[in-house]
Amino acid sequence: MKKLLTLLLFLTALVTGCGSTPNANNVIVIGIDDEFAPFAFRDESGQIVGFDIDLATETAKRMGVTFKFKPIDWHKKREEITSGNVDIIWNGLDVNDERKQYMLFSKPYMYDSQILLVKKGHRQDIRSEGDLIGKIAGVQAGAASETFINADEKLRREIKEFKTFNKLKDALDALKSGTIDVFICDELIARYEMRQHTDEFEIIPLLTGEVTEVAIGFRKDDVELCARVQKAFDKVVADGTAKKISLKWFEADLISKD
Repeated sequence: MKKLLTLLLFLTALVTGCGSTPNANNVIVIGIDDEFAPFAFRDESGQIVGFDIDLATETAKRMGVTFKFKPIDWHKKREEITSGNVDIIWNGLDVNDERKQYMLFSKPYMYDSQILLVKKGHRQDIRSEGDLIGKIAGVQAGAASETFINADEKLRREIKEFKTFNKLKDALDALKSGTIDVFICDELIARYEMRQHTDEFEIIPLLTGEVTEVAIGFRKDDVELCARVQKAFDKVVADGTAKKISLKWFEADLISKD
């Protein structure tokens, strides 16, 4: 009897252990920045909403799983995903060589570039990257804009001051107050903020850096999970749901068909 009980306890522990993986218990944790509108942010009632939230939710439905959205410090996303605190990073995530070292990526579902956002009526005669000389520029920590600035040593030397903000809201507040002259950010973010705050900001139509791919990030060894999510997401695109979500948030179909 004791042997049978021991065997049952062992099998129970084994099954429980297997069920701790996101694939087994049907709960997958998505790491997000909950102040990164329109991709993920909190509405007036405190609920997490956004473009990528909608895409992920539709994907989860087709997978038959639950996605749990977990706010993280975006600047520490490497530690979050490699430690297992989150299973996926899905939040307007740009693909770059540094992230490829520790992440496995889905197919890109959008393309983005860096653009300049300034306070309304304060264009400061900026027409090229050279016109940023002597300006105080801001970027969000961990964003593609920070990578772009760090890779251009000449531009870094010429910019009067370079400020990094952990939160998008802090950067926009700094732009409003005049603490920074220009905010270098994703074009998608800039155009969304323009729609929301037409009297506060304006875009300088100057694309900086290279066009980047936006994709879903996984741990390097989570090949099976990546494939499952990709298969379900492809269905979201194929049946037109992704297009509807893009129209809802950007008033344009920005979903890649590649």
